[in-house]
Amino acid sequence: MATFTTQALPATPCIAEPVNSPDGADCLPISLIQPRYRVVLAGKCFFHIEETSTGRVRGFRTDHNEACYLARRLENNA
Repeated sequence: MATFTTQALPATPCIAEPVNSPDGADCLPISLIQPRYRVVLAGKCFFHIEETSTGRVRGFRTDHNEACYLARRLENNA
């Protein structure tokens, strides 16, 4: 019977620089930056563009690429 040794957990990588960074840049961790809109499959070849904060549908498309384009356009206009 084989024995397995427990490995140490890997260190969590730092995504953003700390607040007191040498270059003075203040960054938010990547987990705090979320898109305002997301593309959700709503049926066969049908996609909703939902607002992430409220869950309301802001648009719909039948093509995934067009749905992503609309989500990006709404994100830039907000």
